Amino acid sequence: MTRSYYSAPISEFLVTPDSVIRDQLAQNNEFTLLQTQREAWQEEIVCLKEALQSLEGKVYLEYSIPRMGKRVDAIVISSSIIFVIEFKIGSREYNAQALDQVWDYALDLQNFHETSHHKRIIPILAISGLQQSRIAPQNQIISSFEPNPDLLHRPSACSLSSLGEILLNLFNLYKNEPIIDIPSWEAGHYKPTPTIVEAATTLYSKHSVESITRSEAGATNLSVTSREIGQIIETSRDLAQKSICFVTGVPGAGKTLVGLDIATKFIDLESDLHSVFLSGNGPLVQVLQEALYQDRKQKMKSGELSPDKKFTRSVVKSFIQNVHHFRDAALVDAAPPHDHVAIFDEAQRAWNLDKTADFMSRKKNRPDFSMSEPEFLISYLDRHQDWAVIVCLVGGGQEIHTGEAGIGEWLRALQNSYPDWHIYISDHLADSEYNAEEILASWEQPDMVELRNNLHLSVSLRSFRAERVSSFVKHLLDLEPLEANGELQRFQEKYPVVLTRELSKAKRWLKTQARGSERYGIVVSSKAERLKPHAIDVKTPVDPVHWFLKGKDDVRSSYYLEDVATEFQIQGLELDWTCVVCDGDFRYNQNSWEHWEFKGSRWNQVRKEDRQLYQKNAYRVLLTRARQGLVIVVPEGDAEDPTRKPEYYDPMYNYLKSIGMEELE
Repeated sequence: MTRSYYSAPISEFLVTPDSVIRDQLAQNNEFTLLQTQREAWQEEIVCLKEALQSLEGKVYLEYSIPRMGKRVDAIVISSSIIFVIEFKIGSREYNAQALDQVWDYALDLQNFHETSHHKRIIPILAISGLQQSRIAPQNQIISSFEPNPDLLHRPSACSLSSLGEILLNLFNLYKNEPIIDIPSWEAGHYKPTPTIVEAATTLYSKHSVESITRSEAGATNLSVTSREIGQIIETSRDLAQKSICFVTGVPGAGKTLVGLDIATKFIDLESDLHSVFLSGNGPLVQVLQEALYQDRKQKMKSGELSPDKKFTRSVVKSFIQNVHHFRDAALVDAAPPHDHVAIFDEAQRAWNLDKTADFMSRKKNRPDFSMSEPEFLISYLDRHQDWAVIVCLVGGGQEIHTGEAGIGEWLRALQNSYPDWHIYISDHLADSEYNAEEILASWEQPDMVELRNNLHLSVSLRSFRAERVSSFVKHLLDLEPLEANGELQRFQEKYPVVLTRELSKAKRWLKTQARGSERYGIVVSSKAERLKPHAIDVKTPVDPVHWFLKGKDDVRSSYYLEDVATEFQIQGLELDWTCVVCDGDFRYNQNSWEHWEFKGSRWNQVRKEDRQLYQKNAYRVLLTRARQGLVIVVPEGDAEDPTRKPEYYDPMYNYLKSIGMEELE
């Protein structure tokens, strides 16, 4: 696969007429080509020809970074070095955001391009309108490209006129290292694991799931699972039958990504295969809707997409909807929905009968409502006279709200009220964490249930550096320290999990670990009400759109480490680096968990099993949100504060320490 618009050996590039290079760039360009882009290319070509006079190797222009949906201006491979060069043509200044951009490109190569692993990568920001003397002296520029142990250097800025000398000096500095085999480098596979926001924006731009994910995404490839669902949809239409399929997977395995892929494949409103992506996770819906809208508007502004006055936020909202809005539409109109295919993210969080009936009575003036939310949603799709498909994306052990029915309620509704629906399940749906084994064992019409192994995703993609994190967290919460330690030993070099008693140390660690625009933030349990002495108030409302999408210069963003997110805001979303702060709501006591809730001025023990499960699952969510690493803070408590006694916290700290977590100094 050709990833660049233009590539050539440096020797060939130097003698090729500028016009020929420009024409090839224009020919391969996928977007509206503005005159400013043509002029920028010309200046970049002239600069690179001057800068590469003394080097050998190969140059790539407009090199694709699929995970980010962007292209880096130039990559130059010479001897042992991969130079990642981003130009700012016409700029007289630069900021941290510009440096983060080129750093992100370099990080992307190092993390996801297999033949760039363990290679020396040096990102450079080249600015046309700035004199080198206004940036830094030449020797300071060279020394500023500080390498990390993983050979990825910190980025630095230079003027166009000094680019050649800097490249040559860096080349001479590392010329004795092993030379990169360029054909092998080019043949390397690109195996990205995007964040859910990156994935949504890229898929919405009509890219395929194959182009933005690893080819070996666990035991079952995401694209294989997506194709399996696509075949079920098309078969259901062709045979005029109604079907439901349950996609299972460990936290972060890509279930939401599969759902978004299906929704974008069948996005045409005029097609009878049109689908809608639904989620009861309000923060996830808000963040994705805003991210898609802002991404599309930015691409129109930059010329990547043609302006479209019809594109509004309502267009995005028709693609990703809150499941409760979809449900409420069925109350006011007896007709079937426009969509024949409905994709329910986190289907296990749908409401049980008691919660649904209570809501309908209080909010919708329907006192005699007698269906659980799963049964009512199935009934809505069942209004179609010909065919319909429901895709349920199911997370195990992730019910965190009172009144969430679990996946068993979907199965009970099908067995009791819709026996003619064809059911496709993964072979893991009977596992204990899905709470469906009992009803599956007693199923009355086994011929209507078909096992499809491809409907399970077994490996977490969220923590691309360590695929065993979800298993580690499960052992930790199941009070299996030896097994948890075994998992930790397998991945801690690539995915650090560290421990401290001081929030200030945790904040410093986050900022030290993160590079480029890697996002970090603090997450806590919604029941962690005695963290106020640490300036953490879970009752302070947080806007998830700002927290997840705003930059480092916005006090509302996660980067500022002031506002915190709870399990309700962060479920289904992710950060690169997280800080989990524990409180007295979830306590370790002699190889068992104690569950507490703060009411008034004291802690009260939680004794109901379902609420204990929700609390345990809340910490499961918090501990599985990080893609690259995690710091856990267990405060020391205060002997003079009866609500924060040290004995509430010390056993937890000692338990985590016994598992083998490194303590921050």
